Amino acid sequence: MPNCPRCHQPIKPQAITCPHCRLVLKAHGHPGIPVHRATGDTTLCDTCVYHEDDTCNFPQRPHAKECTLYQDISAPKMEVKTVPNQSFQLWFKRNLLWVVLLVLLLISFLITWV
Repeated sequence: MPNCPRCHQPIKPQAITCPHCRLVLKAHGHPGIPVHRATGDTTLCDTCVYHEDDTCNFPQRPHAKECTLYQDISAPKMEVKTVPNQSFQLWFKRNLLWVVLLVLLLISFLITWV
């Protein structure tokens, strides 16, 4: 169970605010958007991927102490790998109705042709 950054009391992982000190933990009241906070006198921008590649559009940049878009430079990057066979299977599932109709149409043309 994580602890509150301000009062260090245990909190639920999906808590939007700390029940003890009322610190906002999730942005816009949404449990999926965490608010990242800098500790001490440092800023988040010093270690953020978006600041490093100059794609950050946060108004408080480069002195942001709180940010919802923060991505740590030292964190491992996740790569999405798609297998060609998987992408075909996904396309086939999405378009199964059209494939069946096309096959029926081809069969009916073959029957009328012969």
